Amino acid sequence: MEPSLLQTDASQVTAQGELSRPCPACGRATDHAFCFRVNGSDIFRCRERGLGSAETSAFDPAAYYTEDYFSGRRADGYSDYLGAEPVLRREFARSVDFIRRYRDGGKLLELGCAYGFFLMEAARHFDVAGIELSAEAVVHGRRAGLNVLQGMADAAGLQRIGQVDIIVLFDVIEHLPQPRETVALCCQHLNPGGIIVITTGDFGSTAARLAGARWRLMTPPQHLWFFTQESMRRLSTGLGLAVEHVDHPWKTVPVSLIVFQLRRMLGLHSEAVTTASRIGVPVNLFDAMRV
Repeated sequence: MEPSLLQTDASQVTAQGELSRPCPACGRATDHAFCFRVNGSDIFRCRERGLGSAETSAFDPAAYYTEDYFSGRRADGYSDYLGAEPVLRREFARSVDFIRRYRDGGKLLELGCAYGFFLMEAARHFDVAGIELSAEAVVHGRRAGLNVLQGMADAAGLQRIGQVDIIVLFDVIEHLPQPRETVALCCQHLNPGGIIVITTGDFGSTAARLAGARWRLMTPPQHLWFFTQESMRRLSTGLGLAVEHVDHPWKTVPVSLIVFQLRRMLGLHSEAVTTASRIGVPVNLFDAMRV
């Protein structure tokens, strides 16, 4: 990956006092308004499309997204990802059903596939492959017989996978240093008639607006981007994609993860929660979108 667009030297103060910054949604530099500061990162919002961005420095994704991220030792990670496998797979099976409305067969690639739970469900209907940064998660997926590459979703990795019919990025795009470049790369490896499915937070939602700096998905420097529906549409159409569907689906969430996130939001020490990992409850704050 190239260095993040969010380096300070990429920003300029205009004569009108606005901060001009590159916007991945708009595909050019636009005026940005300062929103607030969280975890030592300044949060800005594009005045044209509403895309939020975090100005960060010295963050190493490879060092962060390790086994700790999936086992409760990272504040914005998962409390007990492996223990919650039954709940997660039931939810991922519903995602597979959604995808099959548009493509019922072919080759499917998941970027940021974690331990491979979604791919295990998708393999019932598709020829699946994945790319994942965490070495521990890759080993787990390979032990399950999955075709998973370890590393970033870059040109070399996608070249090894080849052309595909479906690409999914579940809660991934907000982590990417260069989201526009990554989605553009996906387009190059998508067969005619193929689809890209993205889930991410909705920065324009009522919950996000009311919570502000305390929004549950406002977790820089891990989350670098905060998309709105409008900015997601602009990003997509600017890359030659047609937006077929946008919604805010209900999601079955492990109780352990709910407790873990509530502790973080309340400013309490986020200890790993392993009890109730296998219990899921339906949740919808209408602040996470599927595109």
